[in-house]
Amino acid sequence: MEQLFEIARETFDTPEFRGITFIESEAKSIINRVPGNFLPFNWTINPYRGCSHACRYCQAGDTPILMADGRTKPLAKIEAGERIYGTEVRGRYRRYVTTAVIAHWESVKRAYRVTLEDGTELIASGDHRYLSERGWKHVTGTEHGATRRPFLTTNNALIGFGGFAKEPVEDEDYRRGYLTGMIRGDGHLASYPYRRRQGRDETVHRFRLALDGLGRTAAYLALAGVRTTPFTFHTATVRSKEVHAIRTQRRADVEGIRSIVAWPTQPTTSWHKGFLAGVFDAEGSCARNVIRISNTDPEILRRTKAALDELEFASVLEHTNHVNGLKNIRLLGGLRERLAFLHTVDPAIERKRSIEGLALKGNTPLGVVAIEDLGLEMPMFDITTGTGDFIANGVVSHNCFARPTHTYLDMDAGRDFETKLVVKVNAPDVLRRELAAKRWKGEHIAMGTNTDPYQRAEGRYKLMRGIIRALIDYRNPFSILTKGTLILRDLDLLTEAAEVASVAAAFSIGTLDEAVWRDTEPGTPNPRARIDAVRELTEAGIPTGVLMAPVLPGLSDRPEQLREVVEAAIDAGATHVSPILLHLRPGVREEFLPWLEAAHPDLVPRYLQMYRHPYGPKGARDALGRTVSSFVRASGGPRRVEPSRPTFRGRRHADRLEDRAEQLRLL
Repeated sequence: MEQLFEIARETFDTPEFRGITFIESEAKSIINRVPGNFLPFNWTINPYRGCSHACRYCQAGDTPILMADGRTKPLAKIEAGERIYGTEVRGRYRRYVTTAVIAHWESVKRAYRVTLEDGTELIASGDHRYLSERGWKHVTGTEHGATRRPFLTTNNALIGFGGFAKEPVEDEDYRRGYLTGMIRGDGHLASYPYRRRQGRDETVHRFRLALDGLGRTAAYLALAGVRTTPFTFHTATVRSKEVHAIRTQRRADVEGIRSIVAWPTQPTTSWHKGFLAGVFDAEGSCARNVIRISNTDPEILRRTKAALDELEFASVLEHTNHVNGLKNIRLLGGLRERLAFLHTVDPAIERKRSIEGLALKGNTPLGVVAIEDLGLEMPMFDITTGTGDFIANGVVSHNCFARPTHTYLDMDAGRDFETKLVVKVNAPDVLRRELAAKRWKGEHIAMGTNTDPYQRAEGRYKLMRGIIRALIDYRNPFSILTKGTLILRDLDLLTEAAEVASVAAAFSIGTLDEAVWRDTEPGTPNPRARIDAVRELTEAGIPTGVLMAPVLPGLSDRPEQLREVVEAAIDAGATHVSPILLHLRPGVREEFLPWLEAAHPDLVPRYLQMYRHPYGPKGARDALGRTVSSFVRASGGPRRVEPSRPTFRGRRHADRLEDRAEQLRLL
């Protein structure tokens, strides 16, 4: 991998690149080894890093995010490496799963408020996306023009369980309530007479608690002046895990505990919250998404029901067949009520708070009531996660995938990625030095494998002219894969290079269907302009092929669509025309499927069935190859461009590139 900077200097914005800062770097190296062995070349050159067309998905910093421990944390305070909840599609349903935070960043955006039917409010930028009943949708957008994209309206409803409940304040009443629920629920607290061997009677005082959540219990007791000692209550066996406990036999401590857990005559709301947290940790369960608190003590059951009523949680008393008179108090409602209970009372035992694997189902009223422009710009935050989404204030929120790559450059993944484009201004000079080194063996160099060398910034910096000139002077073979018609500017150098080394080019043209192109490749040159560029390059003697990549099932794979691309490519003189069925590798899959849900929800079942493997079914790939090959033959076959030198390898390299090309990014 290249070493990035020796010197970096920022330049000013220019009218044609308004809002973008170019960081002109002095790179230490420019020829980069391609990791792995899955591509037919070992070396590449990337004169640019960053993207001025970055998607921007941001929300207000105080937006609560659902963490893996079942609690919430403001978006602004999330850190890379933490685990939170996201979602993934498993079988027929999208399900809640835990995922890692890969990156976190801040930017400044115009703010919009999205208000939902249940009163949930979301503050986000217009570019942010939420999962609706009709797929992923931006907060704002239009149906026509350059800003055309799926966007929220008051006819949409978001997916999730609605706004989070407020967590309790850990005041003295809450702590006393928690200890009451925990100790009365599962503790041993007693004082009783004991006759020693000498015949003397004594009073023995004992407190013991053997349960999860001991850390909070011990801490709360310590705050009340009660000292406890930890010990191992049960050693681990093949069938059971080790159980820890706390205890004390000091009279003052036991009497202090007895005072703490005495039933209050007028319990406060804070005491009720603490009591429910404690008794749930001691005697609660959460099986099949149902919260139950079980006990045989009528007073504990009565107090539990009274606390639930006080906090306005609907519940019912269930009788069991246990001979000891065990009864359950069951919380009514689904996931929304369950999470509201857990957040309102905040029990300590994390395993009882898990929603891992639960399906995103429910009847929460999350219809969009209003979308308001707040008329101001404010700091906003976003994260990248392993699943590509996260749970923000009870609804499923999208995040960005590409941004973390900018952190490799010691810059943040937010505004820097959008507005700071790294330009290796000394790339031609460094390339000359590396081509002249004795260790360099003149291997083929492929360009366009990571970032397009003919993106818009190349019109300003013209680095490719110097790079191609260096390759000419050292007679080094190379190829260029691009979607940019700016390559025609360097046609004179390409033809000169073809006289001394193997040179080849390839254009990615997946479809000529205007609607599909605008839908799937916004911001790229018109595919017909790319066809015209193929014609100019081949007529100038540069072997130029067409990778029909990616072919999208149900969108661009109809026979008439495929035939149209083939015939146009052959007519333009393409040296090869090869299809590549859409690949949905990790990272691409998470980006593409949400877009498909928003733009073409009817195709989602088909894609989930097809893409159990990242490359799709072998039968589908083979059938696509046969179909395109038949169209190529019917069109007269590809054009043969004879090299001016016997050592010319451009056609052969292009053929290998066609077979094993990296998946081109769609969105």
